Amino acid sequence: MLDDLEIRGLGVIDRARLELRPGFTAITGETGAGKTMVVTALGLLLGGRSSAGSVRKGAERAQVDARVTIDPAGAIADLVDDAGGEIERYEGDDGTPRADLLIARQVAATGRSRAWLGGQSVPASRLAEAGERLVAVHGQSEQLRLIEEPAQRAALDAAAGSAAQIALTEVATAFDRLAELRAELSQLQAGAEAREAERVDLRELVDEVERVDPQPDEDSQLLARIERLSHREELRAQIGEAHGILAGDDAPIGSLRDLSRDVHSRIERSLRNDPSLDRALEAAADLDYAVDELATLLAGYLADLDTEGIGELEALDDRLAAIEELKRNRRLTLQELLEAYGNAGTRLLELAGDDTRIPVLVEEVAEAEATLKNAAESLSALRRATADELSARVSDELVMLAMPNARFEVVVTEAGEIRRHGQDRISFRLRPHPGSDALPLAQGASGGELSRVMLALEVVLAGANPVPTLVFDEIDAGVGGAAALEIGARLQRLARSSQVVVVTHLAQVAAFADHHLRIEKSTDGEVTSSSITELDAEARVAEMTRLLSGLSDSSTGRAHAEELLRLAAETAPTAAS
Repeated sequence: MLDDLEIRGLGVIDRARLELRPGFTAITGETGAGKTMVVTALGLLLGGRSSAGSVRKGAERAQVDARVTIDPAGAIADLVDDAGGEIERYEGDDGTPRADLLIARQVAATGRSRAWLGGQSVPASRLAEAGERLVAVHGQSEQLRLIEEPAQRAALDAAAGSAAQIALTEVATAFDRLAELRAELSQLQAGAEAREAERVDLRELVDEVERVDPQPDEDSQLLARIERLSHREELRAQIGEAHGILAGDDAPIGSLRDLSRDVHSRIERSLRNDPSLDRALEAAADLDYAVDELATLLAGYLADLDTEGIGELEALDDRLAAIEELKRNRRLTLQELLEAYGNAGTRLLELAGDDTRIPVLVEEVAEAEATLKNAAESLSALRRATADELSARVSDELVMLAMPNARFEVVVTEAGEIRRHGQDRISFRLRPHPGSDALPLAQGASGGELSRVMLALEVVLAGANPVPTLVFDEIDAGVGGAAALEIGARLQRLARSSQVVVVTHLAQVAAFADHHLRIEKSTDGEVTSSSITELDAEARVAEMTRLLSGLSDSSTGRAHAEELLRLAAETAPTAAS
């Protein structure tokens, strides 16, 4: 329940505080006094769009603060806790656990907006999430929305209660599942040609690689081998000369092997006279060994060169040409080619898996379509049953709202396709009097009739609506006389189960309120301000007189006001019955 509302710097309101109580509270005032600002303030608290234009002229910011009583173990408390906010827990007079929640919204003159929930700064969307569980605001904009199908469908589903919510969830879940399966199937089917082309290419790759059977780095090894065999005579000449220098018998000054041995012999003889030559002798021995080893290596190389490569060069050229052609055709290096070959088997299995997935998906889509159809038909059956009941109950309420011959009808027809909200078209229709056609609200209802239809729906849905506070902004527009009295009585009845706040310009409606607030404007010639006052019995009579006659001191108007208040008091038990 909304306990109090403080408004600062909003529109014509400089600073005002509303203390709200259980039951029916009426808010009245002269045109332009700022009654609409109260609804605007609530809209901001409920996460509505903010505007710099709503900030009072000369003020740096507009701010709205509210204190709300909530269930400390309810959904709102959980939402506040998730947001990091806090609530103040206490025990009510009746021993029931209660909690106070503070909500705030601030709009700077620059247009920047901030919001707080339980003292924690939160985005406006989080306020909206909490607000939809706390307060429902009904005004002329809501009346306009009532003529649109989404609002009518939501009202019908609300009348069906939790069963409709369960059915809606089943339809939405089945709809989303079917959409996922269809998207996957469409993607696989659309890519069938591309996958077949990829399969053909991969099979050709496998065949080509297996036919040539290249080995890792074979192209480099072949090229090196071909280079060696192609220059065999030059290699033989060069290495033969090198070997002759090392160990040949026909060198002019002897071979390098003979020279190194001579060096070793001379150092060895000198060591007898100078022991310090021991390291030189070791080096000379190493030189002997190195010359012998190199000579042996070159001799072996020459021996191999004499025997290898006979008839081999042509085969090597053919082998290298085959590998190079494979690389060129695939535009890959040998390493990349072998990697592609290694991955081809796995990819071919995957592509085969896609083919096997398609018939499975076709079956799954068919099953999902059947599931969605069944869920949608169950929801439709529930809606049709609820439509009959809602039609009768709202029609009964319209009788009590001075429309005794009106008939309200909820028509449920099949849309031809199933959407996330079901397969039904919902149409609210009104037959104002016998003999007339039942027309959609957008075509057949006046503003006053639309106001009464909305109120009748709200009364009927009150039990299914978990929102504890209902705010009506001039829902009585276009209504007067007996109809206005009936609207006041129905609002009073609605206030037995919910906190009801009504902005009205009709005394016939305000007379049924449990509490009466008046918004007054004043001006110093330059700046206009508004204040909010709770009226005592005498002040209430004066305000009712003003509403009736335009003059707060009219004797005729005063007598009428007192009569209205007395009538409201007398009929209050009947209205609540």
